[in-house]
Amino acid sequence: MSSPAALVAGHPLPEGLRAAQDPALCAWLARLPALVDEVLERWELTALPPFRPGGSSTWVAPVRTADGGERVLKVAWAHEESRDEAAGMRAWQGLGAAQLLRSERRGDTAALLMEHVRPGVPLSRCLTWPERDEVAAAVLRRLRVPVDELLGADDDPAADSTLPAPSSFRPLADMCAWWADSAARRHAEAVPSLLPAGLVEHGLGLFRELPRDWDGEQILLVTDLNPGNVLAHDGPERWLMIDPKPYIGDPHYDVLQHMLNDGERLVADPGAFADRMADLAELDRRRTRRWLLARCVQEAGEFDDAASAALRLAADGVE
Repeated sequence: MSSPAALVAGHPLPEGLRAAQDPALCAWLARLPALVDEVLERWELTALPPFRPGGSSTWVAPVRTADGGERVLKVAWAHEESRDEAAGMRAWQGLGAAQLLRSERRGDTAALLMEHVRPGVPLSRCLTWPERDEVAAAVLRRLRVPVDELLGADDDPAADSTLPAPSSFRPLADMCAWWADSAARRHAEAVPSLLPAGLVEHGLGLFRELPRDWDGEQILLVTDLNPGNVLAHDGPERWLMIDPKPYIGDPHYDVLQHMLNDGERLVADPGAFADRMADLAELDRRRTRRWLLARCVQEAGEFDDAASAALRLAADGVE
């Protein structure tokens, strides 16, 4: 396995990247210094020390432009989940996403130049958990625009050609099928069992079914809205979203990642937590509970508290 690069743009690699174990990611990290230097030179940027601890597959640093402006450069390993990040950010401009100034994809590398959000403190370091619920739901409500209104129909000659077409984004059902397959293998190999076999079958079936049976408006989803991906902003929009993993589908899915990040409440009373998020985000309570059950079964063995939450939801009669 390749060793992660020691220095990038003259600065030590952040802790998040130094922890890399995936062989493909480690191979990409060996090329990262040259990749960053090339983008800095071509875009006429000067890098400052990167943010720490940083992400697990991205190098992100404040930079200065040739005219002295302050920006943020993100150079990312373009894995499958994050494939449409730049397209999603572009579609959400002015609706609660940080400003995207420039982006490109070359092979397995994506580069994004964004505004430097100030003060830029993540929601994970602000407020109590219940207060974070209100912020997350408010951000999702701002972002929730029917996809055809957000981007324009694929065959609309008046649509803004700088925006991606709706058909360029993948349906949520594709991601859920992929993740359900992976979870099924994990459950089959787990000794002792993570959950009763009947609950695994039901939960993973629900995880596949819910995105397919959604007959409401199709929404461009963040899918990874967690307290680390919402930044405090000193402008008119108090909070801005970063790091989406966009898919198109059911808006109920988008509250789940936030809940998974609060293990204490997730285990203590997951049904009440789901109801609170549904109310704040103006969603259906029953469907939110069903989505949470499905996601907790899917995440069991990956998130420490997911199996316990799935058992509690099943005991409470969520079907």
